[in-house]
Order: sequence, then C-alpha cells, then structure tokens
Amino acid sequence: MILKKVHVYLYVISVALSYFLLWPLFYYFSRDPSRYKNMSKLRRLWAFISSSLVGFFYRFEYEQPIDWSKTYIICPNHTSNLDISAMSILVKRHCSFMGKEELKDGLVTGLFFRSMDIPVNRESKMSSFRAFKKASEKLQEGVSLIVFPEGKIGDEYPPVLHQFKNGPFKLAIEFGIPIIPVSSANAWTMLWDDGIKFGTRPGICKYFVHKPIQTIGFSPEDADKLKEQAYGILSRQLKKGI
Repeated sequence: MILKKVHVYLYVISVALSYFLLWPLFYYFSRDPSRYKNMSKLRRLWAFISSSLVGFFYRFEYEQPIDWSKTYIICPNHTSNLDISAMSILVKRHCSFMGKEELKDGLVTGLFFRSMDIPVNRESKMSSFRAFKKASEKLQEGVSLIVFPEGKIGDEYPPVLHQFKNGPFKLAIEFGIPIIPVSSANAWTMLWDDGIKFGTRPGICKYFVHKPIQTIGFSPEDADKLKEQAYGILSRQLKKGI
C-alpha cells in the first residue's frame, strides 16, 4: 500500500510537471479557436507522456476499424481519471470533452474547459442549454465530442455501470452523428477515481472500442432507445471483461 501511495503522487507530479512544461504552447493555442486543433494534438501528446513516465499504458481493441476522418460522439464508461488520457490518445482527430462545470476551475483542466472543452452544470437548465448549444456548434464544425454518459465516477468500489444521461444521445440524433461506445474494464484496478484513496500501480489499461452506432433515421423520441442500446453494449462487454 505504501508503494501505491508513493506511485499516485509520482503520477500527480508527472501530470503537473509535463503540463507546466507544455503550458506556454497550450496557452498560445487556447487564445484563438483556429488553433484548437493544435491544442487537441498537444493534449494527446501530453496524455501519452504524463502516463507513460509512471508506467501507465493504453491498449485499444477494435470491434471494427474506425474512420477518424468522420465526426463522432465517443461514449466511454468512467471509473478512473486515466479514462481522460486514454480518450485523448484514442481519438485521432480534433475533439472536445464535455464535463462538469467545476473543471473550469481546475489547475490543469481549467485552461481546456475555458477554451475548447464544454463545461456543464446539469443542475442548471440554463447551463445545460448553453452546453448543448456549444456542443451542437462543434459537431456542425466537424469536431468530435467525448462525453462520459454516466456523468460521474461512482462511489462504489469495485465500480458499477450507472445509468446514462440523455444529452449525448439527443445530440447524436439531432445531427445524425454516430455514437462510439468504449468499454474500460480494468483501468480502475490501476487507478480508481483520482487514485488518492487506494493509491495506484503501473500497468496496461485495456479499452474495447465498439463499432459506431449509426443514428440517421432516428427521431428525437428515440433518444431513450439509443441510450439503452449504448448502455446494453457497454454492460455486456464489461460483464465479459476485455
């Protein structure tokens, strides 16, 4: 347990140190929306560096090859802060995260959620409306979205799959954007939540990338049906393991 506690602080140092070394570039790219593509690429590099320095690596298994020239809404289950780095590395195109509003004030996350990412307070109808509008604009511009449909990392340990929020599925139907479910079965065994409670250990985090769910032909009334379809896909895969 002592080594696990030491390792989590090494990871925190790795994230913070690599971020501040790259901060001048992040800041420059964040000042102009035309530079967000470069900011997204740099975040992908940062995710790889900060993870690999302390022995976190990511392995992706695909149900079928993904054409990353297209726009998607990526919907992973969420058990670990490592999921954020993993999704940054997975998506081989300009992408934005949608996440809780508190991330705007984070030391590391704040710059992203004040620029290219989308903060949302799900308790506020106005905040949800603004986030939905911003997400709509990004999808129309060809920017893929990464949304954790559970909306949180649960308090249960081992983790369970929580019910999904409606937002990403309504967006997918409105704009005819395919949904890509992504299953993470073991990242929590290396770093659960933020890693502080149980510590962390190095290892390979395995993700299963499901084939896109096509949404063309769905009506707004089908949002619950689409949500349950995505939930069922992840639930069955998680029960099998990866």
